[in-house]
Amino acid sequence: MQTNLEKYDNSWYKPGNFFKRIVWYLFNILFFKTSLFPFYNFKVFLLKLFGARVGHHVLIKPLVNIKYPWFLTIGNNVWIGEKVWIDNLEMVSIGNNVCLSQECLLLTGNHNYTQSSFDLIVKPIVLEDGVWIGARAIVCGGTVCRNHSVVTAGSVATGELQEMGIYKGNPCVKIKERIITKN
Repeated sequence: MQTNLEKYDNSWYKPGNFFKRIVWYLFNILFFKTSLFPFYNFKVFLLKLFGARVGHHVLIKPLVNIKYPWFLTIGNNVWIGEKVWIDNLEMVSIGNNVCLSQECLLLTGNHNYTQSSFDLIVKPIVLEDGVWIGARAIVCGGTVCRNHSVVTAGSVATGELQEMGIYKGNPCVKIKERIITKN
């Protein structure tokens, strides 16, 4: 058997009202995926308007791409860096004091490569409090990053990452414990 994309059918996937998706698509282009609009509070307002749950002191840098805000929860004191892509076909939960560094990807969707029809698979992502996702790192659907875990730059996270663990590589593996000192 071989892959046959003619049989691909994701009609079961219903991400929300068509009109709402089109309006969000336009707002996303105008206010998020641009370097011409640096106003953090207005971006937070728009996310909330479209159904995201967002805490206080959330900084969203330019050129960020968010697929569906109604599948997004963001805690307090969160930094979202330039060119971050939150491809949330399923729920993405971001805790408090989380840093998403430049160009990292949160990818809740994938495909079942064992099926000839290449069926869509969606799984949530959970980033608990104090997590740091390094620049150009990828977090795959079904991943849970426990409190204060770190995914280093360019790494690929899958599965469950332990609390206070520092993870590196593709797929990422724990390389050491994170130690946080008081200032």
